[in-house]
Amino acid sequence: MTHAYLAGRSIDPPAITGHETVVELVDNTFHAYNAGRLREACELFTERILAPETTVGMSLTGALTPAGLGVSVVIPLIEAGFVDWIVSTGANLYHDAHFALGLSMHRGSPFADDIALREAGVVRIYDVFFDYDVLLRTDRFLGEVSRKEEFQRCMSTAEYHHLVGGYLQERERALGLERKSILSVAHEHGVPIYTSSPGDSSMGMNVAELALDGHGLRFDVSADVNETAAIVLDAKRDGGKSAVVMIGGGSPKNFVLQTEPQIQEVLGIDESGHDYYLQITDARPDTGGLSGATPSEAVSWGKVDPSQLPSAVVCYLDSTIGLPIIAAYALAKREPRAQRRLYDQRSASVARLAEQYQAARAWREARLKGARLGSAKY
Repeated sequence: MTHAYLAGRSIDPPAITGHETVVELVDNTFHAYNAGRLREACELFTERILAPETTVGMSLTGALTPAGLGVSVVIPLIEAGFVDWIVSTGANLYHDAHFALGLSMHRGSPFADDIALREAGVVRIYDVFFDYDVLLRTDRFLGEVSRKEEFQRCMSTAEYHHLVGGYLQERERALGLERKSILSVAHEHGVPIYTSSPGDSSMGMNVAELALDGHGLRFDVSADVNETAAIVLDAKRDGGKSAVVMIGGGSPKNFVLQTEPQIQEVLGIDESGHDYYLQITDARPDTGGLSGATPSEAVSWGKVDPSQLPSAVVCYLDSTIGLPIIAAYALAKREPRAQRRLYDQRSASVARLAEQYQAARAWREARLKGARLGSAKY
């Protein structure tokens, strides 16, 4: 009788021929160690996370868009309906704009002389090189559009990115380009994009300049917190599920995860945590940082449903390797999903969140009042 511990597929791979598809390579040769976790991530994303009833939130950390992963990976996932809402570093969105503006990024060497690069007017992100003028031209574009009348108010970062995405889409069309910007494609498909630290990038720096110039554009970070919590609460109602796919760690990882503590701990609404947890990271858990924190640790905060913990997957590898493989695997095996267009539903979602918050607060106050009356009898 075979022991339950030995019920897994036997490791007896076929020889690689060079003609394998990504699916065949992952299924037949990614058996163990980090390759095994990457296979499990592909399976989790494709077979469970992309179920019709699951709302998928993705966080993006690390210099992904300068390396072209916005165009090659994130945009196809959005178009396929595989990503419903996003939290990204502002830097990824700023560098994403370069592509819509027709500004080029180049392969380079991580061993170049940075003093010589500075003298030549070349900026380096490890082994990605680009002209310093790329920054100036992108700043000029952001400054011009952010001065427009429709921007002169307090807004969530999702609103700001949606508006900027519309102008980037116009610029793409004028230049004869298409599908070059995450912001542009998200604008078209109604995918809300948030930045957890809006001042921490050249995007935020350009908005800060406008404040010095007397313009009215401000970011409403409370709106970001409430809108993202509302998205998750809506996802979990009526039999739905919530998945978080975290590419890297940092503040965006926390922002997608903190939606559940916001619902449970702060608003007092009964909830159990995200259903699916998938992360690619190179951070260690033993340093205590959020980037390396495990899904089991997240359970202790109420971020992840403990009953779903066995299906959580963490891949310890470079995101620029893992993300394209997961995306290619999923796009090969799953048909596109219907677009949820969560951006268009933000106001209604927050209104529902407010109703449930008020109901939960009233219940807590009534319970507390009852406890006080009970103790007064004695």
